[in-house]
Amino acid sequence: MSRSEFDFIETCLAPLSRGFDGALDLGDDAALVEMGDGRTLVIAKDAMVEDVHFRAADPPDTVARKVLRTNLSDLAAMGAEPLAYLTAIARPGSRGDDWLEAIAAGFAADQSIWPIHLIGGDTVSTAGPAMLSCTILGTLPTGTALLRSGARPGDLVLVSGTLGDSALGLRVLQGLAADDEARLFLADRYRLPRPRTTLGTLLRGRASSAIDISDGLVADLGHILSRSQAGATIATQRLPLSRHAAGMPGALEAALFGGDDYELLFTLPPDRFDEVTALADIPVTVIGRIDAEPGLRVLDESGRPVDTPRRGWQHF
Repeated sequence: MSRSEFDFIETCLAPLSRGFDGALDLGDDAALVEMGDGRTLVIAKDAMVEDVHFRAADPPDTVARKVLRTNLSDLAAMGAEPLAYLTAIARPGSRGDDWLEAIAAGFAADQSIWPIHLIGGDTVSTAGPAMLSCTILGTLPTGTALLRSGARPGDLVLVSGTLGDSALGLRVLQGLAADDEARLFLADRYRLPRPRTTLGTLLRGRASSAIDISDGLVADLGHILSRSQAGATIATQRLPLSRHAAGMPGALEAALFGGDDYELLFTLPPDRFDEVTALADIPVTVIGRIDAEPGLRVLDESGRPVDTPRRGWQHF
């Protein structure tokens, strides 16, 4: 049996980071580099491969925007403000100049939304599928980074926005029946995530831990619990679903395990709840509480445990 992605990171890659404190043992959404002027540089990297992270039929401008936005989401999860990015683009021979131009147009479109600029990278050809990668840079005041390791018993567990839309959007694009309005909404959520950068900066000094939901709610909450050495109980009836997702088959499974939502999952001391909900630019929902007892407990509307054999997205 081949090793899992996270086993490979923990046993083979994390040791290579030791001796550099800002790498955080490769256990967070980004690395931290102190700049010595009261600011910290935040660095994250994501890659997307055709037919793994995006469909060959997806418009190439949205592919570029998605890879940039997934990186912006990593900055949001650390509470960082975007600064600049580098990109690597691997083009198969089947893709012409119009594909490259659409990729550039996608990046340009999002540079008009976020205060961020391209500062370098690489372009190569490949005999395999198309691949895009971004390395993103952000900044924050030193000592204010949101980490996965700060959750404490009694903290509330919250999520931003709605869950499961992206996973359902992929299923719709693969043929799941939906009305036209739901199809457009869910497909858009799959192709164009909304990184919660404003909320991320708001959570600095308020949230006790944070992560963005890329691998699925259950898996990503598991990362917080592991790093924080804590447990949690969440209730399925509290999971926020969009009106388009709520009536779809598999909506609860998508919310728990689907991933690709790029909403923020964070923990908050109860006395901070009113402040955060009053200031947040998007709805945030309490879905549970951090426990002293290790492990994650998912309860249905009757209070009965829900079996969670799936642990979310795995690259290996």
